[in-house]
Amino acid sequence: QVQLRESGGGSVQAGGSLRLSCDVSRYKYSYTCMAWFRQAPGKEREGVVSLYRNTDNTLYADSVKGRFTISQDNAKDMVYLQMNSLKPEDTAMYYCATNPVCAGGIDRLAVTSYTYWGQGTQVTVSS
Repeated sequence: QVQLRESGGGSVQAGGSLRLSCDVSRYKYSYTCMAWFRQAPGKEREGVVSLYRNTDNTLYADSVKGRFTISQDNAKDMVYLQMNSLKPEDTAMYYCATNPVCAGGIDRLAVTSYTYWGQGTQVTVSS
């Protein structure tokens, strides 16, 4: 049973914006770490941003720094990814993921540091 649900993907032109949402309301387990990942066709899944729950402690991949912003709404059990100044290279399937604990350092953006995953939402950026 999928407990994390992403939404908000779509097609935009370069320079545009999208806001992705991750519904965590059905997630039954406690978690400390939340992250967004993406996977482009033929490429490995990569970490975009990690967030310590209920804090401002974030870790962004260099490729999205200054353009993407993660936020959380605990009242709604939602986590968001605001994506601005989108580029064609941002085209990918985007996934949210959680884990009971946060790994240290750069491992917070590693696929192996997360246990629970959503099914993804597609983002396509045209030039």
